[in-house]
Amino acid sequence: MLEGIVRESIGRKSSKALRRDGYLIANIYAKGFKNINAAFKVNDFIKVVKAKTTLPFEVKIADKTYKVVVQDYQKHPVTNALKHVDLRIVLDNEISHYLVPVKIVGVAKGLRNKGILVQSKRRLTVKCAGKDLPNEFVLDVSDLDVNDSLLVRDIKLPDNVSIVENNSVAVVGVSTAQ
Repeated sequence: MLEGIVRESIGRKSSKALRRDGYLIANIYAKGFKNINAAFKVNDFIKVVKAKTTLPFEVKIADKTYKVVVQDYQKHPVTNALKHVDLRIVLDNEISHYLVPVKIVGVAKGLRNKGILVQSKRRLTVKCAGKDLPNEFVLDVSDLDVNDSLLVRDIKLPDNVSIVENNSVAVVGVSTAQ
């Protein structure tokens, strides 16, 4: 479980001091909750996010535990280091919008025919309750040939989950090499 501290002051000066000490600035929020200004050790945060097996993960702030998902993050434009992260609290019975990653498995037939695999959507916005939140969408691209694609409407959804994106948007496809 990831442990963090509550930030008392939220100004630029205090944020810079925390970053200098190796902390990642974070905001934790949800509908009906007061926003929590927190900070986590950068290396601990990266380890937890990379090692997690489910989309939501637990954080502990000031003796309270929250189940959260990463909603947004900011990186430094030159060093590519994490600067800020927004975490949304997952409420089991509250319907909300979440970003769910798309995982591609298999080798497309079109790659052997001089095609290029193009993934246009890495995450899809879904609308569901926290208890129904899928960990990821797994798409098998083994049957895709050149100029074929998988659309949003081709994704099999669990019960009580709907995708907010347009149904005719391509998620992954094989295009011809130039």
